[in-house]
Amino acid sequence: MLNRRRVLTLGGLTVGGAAAGFLLPKGTPAHVQPLSDAHMGGQMAGMDMAGMLHHTGPLTPETTPPPVTPFTTAMPVSPVLRPAARSSTTDFYRLAIQPANVEIFPGTTTPALTYGGLFPGPTIRARTGRAVQITYTNGLSEVSNVHLHGGHTPQDSDGYSMDTFAPGASRTYRYPNLQQGATLWYHDHAMGFEADHLYRGLQGFYVLEDDVETPLRLPSGEFDVPIMVRDAHFDENAGWVSAFPRDTVLTNGKIQPYFRVAARKYRFRLLNAANDRLLKLNLNGTEMIRIGSDGGLLPTPVPETELSLASGERTDFVVDFGRFPVGKQLVLSDANAGPVLRFDVVRSAPDTSRVPDVLRPLPAMPPATVTRDITMSFDFTGATPVGLMNGKAFDPNRVDYQIKRGTTELWRIHNGDAAPLDHTFHVHLVQFRVVDRGGAPLLPVDAGRKDTVFVTAGNSVAVQATFGDYLGKYVFHCHFIEHSVMGMMGQIEIVP
Repeated sequence: MLNRRRVLTLGGLTVGGAAAGFLLPKGTPAHVQPLSDAHMGGQMAGMDMAGMLHHTGPLTPETTPPPVTPFTTAMPVSPVLRPAARSSTTDFYRLAIQPANVEIFPGTTTPALTYGGLFPGPTIRARTGRAVQITYTNGLSEVSNVHLHGGHTPQDSDGYSMDTFAPGASRTYRYPNLQQGATLWYHDHAMGFEADHLYRGLQGFYVLEDDVETPLRLPSGEFDVPIMVRDAHFDENAGWVSAFPRDTVLTNGKIQPYFRVAARKYRFRLLNAANDRLLKLNLNGTEMIRIGSDGGLLPTPVPETELSLASGERTDFVVDFGRFPVGKQLVLSDANAGPVLRFDVVRSAPDTSRVPDVLRPLPAMPPATVTRDITMSFDFTGATPVGLMNGKAFDPNRVDYQIKRGTTELWRIHNGDAAPLDHTFHVHLVQFRVVDRGGAPLLPVDAGRKDTVFVTAGNSVAVQATFGDYLGKYVFHCHFIEHSVMGMMGQIEIVP
């Protein structure tokens, strides 16, 4: 039986002691301090489990964040990072990992952890077949690393959880970009620190484009807009607090901003970058045409009036504002959090873009030669909850599965916990296909190539992947990041 008191500690847990000592890289402190201890007792006490886990419950804070008048701040679009140098095959970048004061609440600043002083970090736009090399310099007081989420990367550039670099040090990652165009993102993945580092701001878009998309004439240029949605909890001084529910939703780092659009079609690249949240977004009931998933374009466009995304998932969708008169305002709202962004139609504009009936074929998968069962769950028997994969907490010295390069496997992912403990599952290196939801119909978000999938309490999802490209060790884990930090992670090794 789930212990309510222990479940409620998940949001602000100090990771340390015997239960979590295995999580920390060698040479780091024996604990990771939570974001704010001062308010944890009062904020966590009395909250229902559903509210803590998925932010649907009442807020009972000891502190109140600064007030914000909705739709008075423009939604920023993160600038595209320019290469420091280019060769015939590669774009070279340099990017600092650094603390910075950022304006989340108008008129005041919040100390954040950033890439290049920006929250969200700068967008990196790359092309299939052209490599990217990024040298990061760690300006934090703690170890860091960087994971390209959804990237097919060599093991030494994956951002493997234990492969960190120290304060003041630099690390170069090389991304071959030998995969189809997709909306990816980069974020910290340093074992024991990743939940705190992501929560405080270490995340940014990596948009991979390819020549196959060009003749489709989808909206592009200034009409191709990345949107990062996530949440947080703040104190009266606009400081981060780790308590749940994380009641403030941020859209590209701002609270309930507006975005001015022309009366024409736009492509939006939507990312749920929250540590632990399920988004259900609607646009005044207006049709949103889903065109892409985690791993790139879908075979055909799918009209929807609600977009559902769990932490780590992405979707590309098109909205045709040409159906509305200049002056029209449409509000993108979450089913639980309410309004998160307002679109203001402010001008007319020519539009030669389109959404074709056929986007990108999805080839048939090779037959699976291996079937595995993987169960995500918590152990609540000790003083501290521990996350488990198949009954075991993560151990970097243990390889859970050896997989022969080039083979195709079917993984049945089980959520071994009772409601309301949902999980998301993410595996590094490969994209997969969702093929079953315990006999129930697949969800719209399951379509296409995926690297992250939502698994509700007590249920299962089957995914199929071909493990090609690179050798070495990679991890799979729950992408509700606090769950991962607490041990809900395993390790595969790709072998010849």
